[in-house]
Amino acid sequence: MELSDKKAILEGILFTMGESVEVERLAAVIEEEKEVTRDILLTMKEEYERGKRGIALLELEGSFQMCTRSDMYEYLIKIAKTPRKYSLTDTLLETLSIIAYKQPITRIEIEKIRGVSCDHAVNRLLEFGLINELGRLDAPGRPLLFGTTEEFLRCFGVKSLADLPQMNPVQIEEFKLQAEQEVKLSLDV
Repeated sequence: MELSDKKAILEGILFTMGESVEVERLAAVIEEEKEVTRDILLTMKEEYERGKRGIALLELEGSFQMCTRSDMYEYLIKIAKTPRKYSLTDTLLETLSIIAYKQPITRIEIEKIRGVSCDHAVNRLLEFGLINELGRLDAPGRPLLFGTTEEFLRCFGVKSLADLPQMNPVQIEEFKLQAEQEVKLSLDV
């Protein structure tokens, strides 16, 4: 099979699927090694970018997805009216951050970190498709575990969770001291 045939097959699959597809699955279809398939996809991605095409390839944690280029947004609005927009309040962002950095995590663990109920925030994030249920914790009551989705990666422009910004260790120590002082004050009252 020629390289042009492999590219056409990969393009057809990604266009039809409409969601991300793992490189392993794509490699199996074109009967090629995983790394070779990934290199072909990265070449296609560069070709789309150089050619000023209306589509792009997006890499998300070992998967690829065909999507519309972000600078086509204004034209999509004209066709599709108003696209779905997320309204992420501070509460939702705080809850989402906890889930992103601590996943898999239960509601109870989120509430311990936040100090307040998180039912509404978790439900809204599920509705927006930014988080999903990953399964259940093997513990009494079998609480649900939550984690982020590919939609989260797309919305925040990162390829994988490893690309999320890391906190400065000095800031972490300052936060720990503030928390300890708050706990001490509440015990003194």
